[in-house]
Amino acid sequence: MCGIAGVYEHGGRRVDRHAVAEMLQAIVHRGPDDVGLHADERVALGARRLSIIDLPGGHQPIASEDGDVIVVFNGEIYNYRALRDRLLRAGHRFRTESDTEVIVHLYEEAQDDCVHELEGMFAFAVWDARRQRLLVARDRVGVKPLYYATLDGRLLFASEIKALLRHPDLDTGVDLDALAAFLLLKYVPSPRTMFTGVAALPPGHLLTCDGSGPHVRPWWDLSFRPNGRRLDEGEAVDALRARLQDAVRSHLVSDVPFGAFLSGGIDSSVVVALMSRELRHPVRTFAVGFAGEDEDLSELPYARLVAERYATDHKEVLVGAHDLVDLAEKVVWHLDQPIADPACLANYMVAELASRDVKMVLTGEGGDELFAGYARYAGERLAPVSTRLPAPARALGVALSRCSPGLSRPRIALYALCQADERRRLATWFPLMRTDTREELAAGELIATVARAAPERLFEEQLAHTDAVDPISRMLYVDTKLWLPDDLLARGDKMSMAASLEARVPLLDHRLVEFAAQLPAGLKVRGLSRKYLLRKVAREWLPEPVLRRPKQGFPMPMGRWLRGGARELCRDLLSPAVVRRRGIFSPAAVARMLDEHESEAADHGPALWALLSVELWQQLFLDRPVGAVHTPAVR
Repeated sequence: MCGIAGVYEHGGRRVDRHAVAEMLQAIVHRGPDDVGLHADERVALGARRLSIIDLPGGHQPIASEDGDVIVVFNGEIYNYRALRDRLLRAGHRFRTESDTEVIVHLYEEAQDDCVHELEGMFAFAVWDARRQRLLVARDRVGVKPLYYATLDGRLLFASEIKALLRHPDLDTGVDLDALAAFLLLKYVPSPRTMFTGVAALPPGHLLTCDGSGPHVRPWWDLSFRPNGRRLDEGEAVDALRARLQDAVRSHLVSDVPFGAFLSGGIDSSVVVALMSRELRHPVRTFAVGFAGEDEDLSELPYARLVAERYATDHKEVLVGAHDLVDLAEKVVWHLDQPIADPACLANYMVAELASRDVKMVLTGEGGDELFAGYARYAGERLAPVSTRLPAPARALGVALSRCSPGLSRPRIALYALCQADERRRLATWFPLMRTDTREELAAGELIATVARAAPERLFEEQLAHTDAVDPISRMLYVDTKLWLPDDLLARGDKMSMAASLEARVPLLDHRLVEFAAQLPAGLKVRGLSRKYLLRKVAREWLPEPVLRRPKQGFPMPMGRWLRGGARELCRDLLSPAVVRRRGIFSPAAVARMLDEHESEAADHGPALWALLSVELWQQLFLDRPVGAVHTPAVR
């Protein structure tokens, strides 16, 4: 696990290696164990290393025998040993036992097609000195991040945006189109970022750059078309059980101590159960919850049931409003750009807890997007019926969904199901705030941006690429392309690496992802049961209360905190003077939202956290000179 950065002067200038050294310094938390830098006349590549595999020999960059191919790599390749054996038989010579060196020799054999043989999570760059060509690649589902910027004959890339900002020639500001999307979706969908001039390489994409400049293209996509005959339910249970076991087993390769995040939900509990069956020692598990008046939201009782069943070495951390006050700045800084998911704080705190004992954890991320765990998947099954309602009936439903301020799940569902257009419906199933609220909040140039924003176009672009036919599968495809990488995986990576901890996601092993996509929707949602097939497989591994509990995500009590212990933080950062000075949001609309929230006329907790995050983000990244980007103290 590492953080990588680099510069390619494809326009002919001499590269500034010191600029790349500064870029690497901004992401020291991603790799506190080692740093390496290669520079020649046109290119400089560097890596910060968190040593997980081949501790003495995995220093980066790694070059081929003749020095013509040089690689920097962030991630883990789980089939590297099999690939290494094959490459040795083909005559390649290895100097290390690391998975990074496998990429070097695979590239020598297959060039850009080397990505198809890699099983794992990765973002890497390959410099081909002979061809004067750079290849940058990101894994299939986007577990590992990669950002880039182009500057008049120069390409910058890095694992985090804050590294790009250390380059003295990068000038940036607020991307208002990205902000408009964020105010609806809770995240910024790739390839946009909240920074003008900075792009995210989308999951499953390659970026190549030579003298003609950079070019981005996809190399992987997810198919929902059955490959061969449909499995009956019994066969599907057996096949899923085997694939889950293989995925977890493959993710256990490590030369350092490791553990698991245990939320008490089905996904993380299955991972811990399978780890316990594979290992000869107790699994180290780490959980996060709440105390006091927020204890009713805590998932800790369910996590403890699993920990007791498998006799894990279990540790917990409690989160409260004071942690939000103390850590909000640090969380936003490590995220690079706002993600309006209050669970980011809990992610960071459990990662920091785990990092005291281990350097790597397995998580249960991805199960909901593979097996339809969210309520909206069941709701989407009603779309073929609701879209046939007369237009006046749908208009009445929309009006009823807006009859009071704020959002609730029933009103969200009613509004979404009253949208006859699939693209608009998918864009509104999981909103941060209502369209009318966004329009009221906008001020200055953001008014016109929000008015012309059409997030359904983003969903239309994704739907144009899928072969999924039924409503649930089409929603799963969109979530795999947008929500999963740009929200869940982004916060998972950034918050774990903030604590210098590697987080692996076995449920997103691409073979398991592809298998799940080809299952019929009826094995994912059946009646009122979501994750139907996964629950059936998990019965032999998990306590009954864990299986029976409804899906609730991680319901952070942000609303309570912003009325209580974090009220002063909220009022300070969103004061009329601050909001007016920024010129992005309406001071009157923000004040009204605060008043409604504090009087409990509405729960604006997630939306207020989003606005807080935007303000903190501007303070941290835009109010200071680029070369002086704020760096909170690293543990």
